[in-house]
This record gives sequence, C-alpha cells and structure tokens, in this order.
Amino acid sequence: MKQHRINELLRHIENDCRLTKGYTGRSVFKTNVMEAIARVPREEFVPDHLKALSYQNSPLPIGEGQTISQPFIVALMTDLLCPDKSDTMLEVGAGSGYQAAVLSQLVKKLYTVEIVPSLAQNAALLLNRLGYDNVVVKQGDGSLGWPEHAPYDGIIVTAAATEIPEALKLQLKPGGRMVIPVGYPGKTQNLMLIEKDHAGNFTSRNILPVAFVPFVTDSVQARAA
Repeated sequence: MKQHRINELLRHIENDCRLTKGYTGRSVFKTNVMEAIARVPREEFVPDHLKALSYQNSPLPIGEGQTISQPFIVALMTDLLCPDKSDTMLEVGAGSGYQAAVLSQLVKKLYTVEIVPSLAQNAALLLNRLGYDNVVVKQGDGSLGWPEHAPYDGIIVTAAATEIPEALKLQLKPGGRMVIPVGYPGKTQNLMLIEKDHAGNFTSRNILPVAFVPFVTDSVQARAA
C-alpha cells in the first residue's frame, strides 16, 4: 500500500516536471534525485493528523507558520543544485527536515539552519533517529549562513527572501550553485538559480513562479515580538 502511494507521488512529480518544462528546461529529473525522493518516509516529517496526506504532491503545514514543501518543488530544487557525493552543502530553513533528508542522500555533508527553535530541535532529533547522519542542524538566523563550514558547493533556501542575503553569496564556493525563492508574501515570487563562476562573478536565472512562506531573520522576529 505504501509503495503504491510512493509510486503515485513519483508519477505526479514526473507529470509536473513535464508540464513546467517551458519554465525549467527540464522534462525529467535526474534518476538519483527521484530515487532519493522515493526513499524518504515523508509521513515521518508531517504532523500526526496529516499523515494520511503525506504522499500527496502538495505542501502541508508543520506548525509555527511553516510548511513542508511540495515534493515536486523539493525534487526541482534538488535537481537544480546538481548535487555530487563529494559536495558539502548548506540548507537555510530546515523546517521538518524533509528537504534535508532528500538532499543528504546525494551529498557528503549537509549543514542546515532553522530559526524556529522547536522546529530545529525536532528536525535534528528526527533526522538522527532516521539515520541521516551526515546532516548537522543548528538553530539560528539563516540569513547569516553558517560561515564556520563555508565555502559550500551548493546552498538551498526554503523560504522566500526579498533579496539574496550577501552572507550566502560570500559563502558559496566558486563554481557553486544556490537555489532560492525571491519575492514578497502574497506577491509574485520566483525560484532563482544563482551561479558563482571561478572568478567570483554571479549570474542568476528565474526558474519558476512559486509561493513560499517568507524568510524569517532575527531582526524580523524581534520586530514581531
């Protein structure tokens, strides 16, 4: 029964990939990305009352005003990073840990930062329990990155920023890629691919219109308190 639900999810992701080819330039995702999606028990990363919906190709609330991303978007962002088993990457916005669980299978080391303390703690415990032992989670302001482990081969941001944080650009390795949604809540947001060449110059490309929860920093939290 569960395998049938996983297979259905993969078919939905593949269909969305074909439908968005005009935006993304991709009609299929890499095999290793789809295999990583298939291996992650998504039901572990959603609240108990939503477990029946865990293999739908849709975002779901996880509390604290945050969501677990749509599996198609997780697959797209992962594919855009072109992960390699030798890579060290940074994730900004651990959430429930689902994106980290997918990406961790494709890289050597993944560092992830989550600003909401309860989510950071729960993600760390869950990822450890499920055996994703190459993921390190910390609670903090993701706009600052995690400079101690920089530079990164890739950076993935799972909340919409109004602009690309300079700290993240500095922590991206020459030749590296960053995938980040950019825009304001309730307005058009674009999933962007940022590439840094070996001379330190950046190029950016809009990939797909998206809708993400807003990027939260310590300063935003302080104003809301």
